[in-house]
Amino acid sequence: MKIKAAVTPRQGQEFKIEEVELEEPKANEVLIKIVATGVCHTDAVARDAAIAPLPAVLGHEGSGIVEAVGEGVTRLTKGDHVVLSFAHCGHCAHCLTGHPTVCETFNDLNFGGTHDDYTHRLSKDGQPLSTFFGQSSFGTFAVAHERNVVKVDKDVDLALLGPLGCGIQTGAGTVLNKIKPEFGSTIAVYGAGAVGLSAIMAAKIVGCKKIIAVDVHDSRLELATELGATHTFNGTKVDVVKEIKNITNGGTTYAIDTTGVPPVVRQCLQALRPLGVAAIVGVTPEMNIDVHNDLMAEGKTMMGVIEGDAVPNVFIPQLVEYYKAGQFPFDKLAKYYDFDQINEAFEASKNGEAIKPILRIQ
Repeated sequence: MKIKAAVTPRQGQEFKIEEVELEEPKANEVLIKIVATGVCHTDAVARDAAIAPLPAVLGHEGSGIVEAVGEGVTRLTKGDHVVLSFAHCGHCAHCLTGHPTVCETFNDLNFGGTHDDYTHRLSKDGQPLSTFFGQSSFGTFAVAHERNVVKVDKDVDLALLGPLGCGIQTGAGTVLNKIKPEFGSTIAVYGAGAVGLSAIMAAKIVGCKKIIAVDVHDSRLELATELGATHTFNGTKVDVVKEIKNITNGGTTYAIDTTGVPPVVRQCLQALRPLGVAAIVGVTPEMNIDVHNDLMAEGKTMMGVIEGDAVPNVFIPQLVEYYKAGQFPFDKLAKYYDFDQINEAFEASKNGEAIKPILRIQ
């Protein structure tokens, strides 16, 4: 079938909306009419650093309506409202023990450019286009394996829900699924973008006593306060480590870095109390750490977390329920753009004008 999609032709080039060909779903796959999709930093990295084969149709925070199902699909039917999340094999040891975010074939399935049968569903003028995250939601329709398609409540605005598939899930899941802070504990979140603000809302849900947001934009720190932060610090104006240790009597119990900026990562470690735990979720380059003073001497833990260690078909409906109950108002992060404004949406994300741009596809 012919669809409209935002094609990334070559590394670093802007998105170009074109007519492309999409094959019908095969066994265990679903055809989704995309209603909207979030704009995520990972899409920008894929465009600019070619972490997936190009040309490609990117997009990995899609939401839409099931249009058709392939042979063997049992969980979904035509008309279901769904969110698309990351691809995983479903049968390796990590998938079977509830950790599909570290699936043994995660990189191949999400960044390899093909579906799990190593074939393409997208093409233009007879030439294959790579699939991204097993979905390629920067298009009017997408084909995905039913494993990474999550049925959601029809009572909630479907256009809002796509970012639950990656960025929002990453921030909230790091708190709720991985570090699991105790009631009354302290946490610092470095970076008040979509991922960081989602972590702050989750920390409020579990009852953290002190929730500290660190960023370099005062407007984002103001929103962090609205969403649950008890203290905020602009890293360009104060000594963050000193200030955090002052207000927490020695450091936070938990920290989450969403920035991937090496000096900030070290701050998040240094502002922990002894036995504190830091979760790193930002894409961080090679950096130096004083292992003795920053970690070992005070028994601290530093861990990496992917996609919030979530099982999407369990966790995303839970986040929707928190949203419906008024406990997880992630709609305050969203700013909507028309599909043909995709390049403007990416620029708005880059310059800080929008925290979580969402493209309305149709």
